[in-house]
Amino acid sequence: MRSLADRLALERLVVDYAYAIDERAFERLDALFMPNAYIDYRAMGGIDGRWPQIREWLPQALAIFPAYMHFNGNLRFDIDGDVARGTIACFNPMVLPTVDGVPGETMFLGLWYHDRYERSADGWRISERIETRCYDFNTPEAFRQAMRASR
Repeated sequence: MRSLADRLALERLVVDYAYAIDERAFERLDALFMPNAYIDYRAMGGIDGRWPQIREWLPQALAIFPAYMHFNGNLRFDIDGDVARGTIACFNPMVLPTVDGVPGETMFLGLWYHDRYERSADGWRISERIETRCYDFNTPEAFRQAMRASR
């Protein structure tokens, strides 16, 4: 039963991450990551670093997008006591900013999260999250250049 409870808690953790990001409730992310977690968003044009640096950068980086959604699926968890690994598929449509009064189109990003989790006194937390790119569609050249530069 503990294995099933752990899996459900890990599923909730990755879903809570998606909702916190999509609802721009970045303060809720503090309860999802270990204080010194390593996060690598470079595959999709972002940065990498420890949680405090990412926590400061994330709201600024996403502020330009009027809307976006993280849809997670194909959740795979390998649990070994108080540590676990996870691979999560993410479909991430993002509405591009309005330019000269013309509403932005929507780009589609496909990626995987490769995670490491640790059980803390407060439950499971993400201790490492590394994005890997699968595909992008309708992505402006500036974003493609950022993705290439950060690889």
